[in-house]
Amino acid sequence: MIFSVFLEAVSSILHIVISAYTWIIIGAAIISWVRPDPYNPIVQLLYRLTEPVYAAIRRVIPTVFGGIDIAPIIVLLSLQFIDRFFVRLMFAYAA
Repeated sequence: MIFSVFLEAVSSILHIVISAYTWIIIGAAIISWVRPDPYNPIVQLLYRLTEPVYAAIRRVIPTVFGGIDIAPIIVLLSLQFIDRFFVRLMFAYAA
């Protein structure tokens, strides 16, 4: 009983974190289309939150094709897989 409630709480928090980071990636991708001011605090925050993950993906997979970087798409697909598979599996196991 206690373990199932704990597992459900952890999976809910994980789902919220994945959703928030998904929106951060989408925001960073949209801002990158318009040549933002690199000294803007919001741009710097988005860069600090997304660039380490993009760099890890770029070390494993070449992500630039024809001048377009697909690292955000790879990260978004990975996050959706984790959310749809592992988080739902945790919810099902908690039930």
